[in-house]
Amino acid sequence: MAKTALTAPLRSPLSRVADHLAAATRTSRGAVRLAELPFLAQLTVRMDAKGAAAEAVGLALDLQLPLQPNTVVRAGELTALWLGPDEWLLVGPPGSERELESRIRQAAGDEFVSVLDVSAQRTTLLVTGPRARDLLAHGCSLDLHPRVFGAGRCAQTTLGRTQVVLVARDDPRAGFWVLVRSTFAGYLADWLLDAATEYV
Repeated sequence: MAKTALTAPLRSPLSRVADHLAAATRTSRGAVRLAELPFLAQLTVRMDAKGAAAEAVGLALDLQLPLQPNTVVRAGELTALWLGPDEWLLVGPPGSERELESRIRQAAGDEFVSVLDVSAQRTTLLVTGPRARDLLAHGCSLDLHPRVFGAGRCAQTTLGRTQVVLVARDDPRAGFWVLVRSTFAGYLADWLLDAATEYV
């Protein structure tokens, strides 16, 4: 008997609240804009930051991996986040994870490198607008003032009691990425929507 594969269309973790996120943007008159950036490629990369592999991988990606704690480097469609002395999160366009992993492994050659596709682990919320920092400050213990957490900074922190990776985009008007585990994404979206009612 032949087996039939059942395939369902991809559904993002926040598809159920997409309309609510858009409505919050409208009702806040642009003070806060909320949206999901679903299905971004996300790869955890670990290797010796001072080793030959790090330089080779940077050249292969045309992206210098950040070496300063809690910083971000962006080149084209790729963004690299510093997560630890030997750990980065590489974020790219949807569907690029296999190609990126292949480029990293080929560039590293025989040098040690660990590459793990964690694309399905998290989704990304985009938080922008003139009151974006104020909104995030409601539930984040970090000092989000631009002098402290300005463009090109990232941190592993909590937002509304949810573990996230928070990224200040390279242009202040581009706002923030909030990378959250898919299983907590609905809760965090509801929290943001509730906190955003202050600006309606």
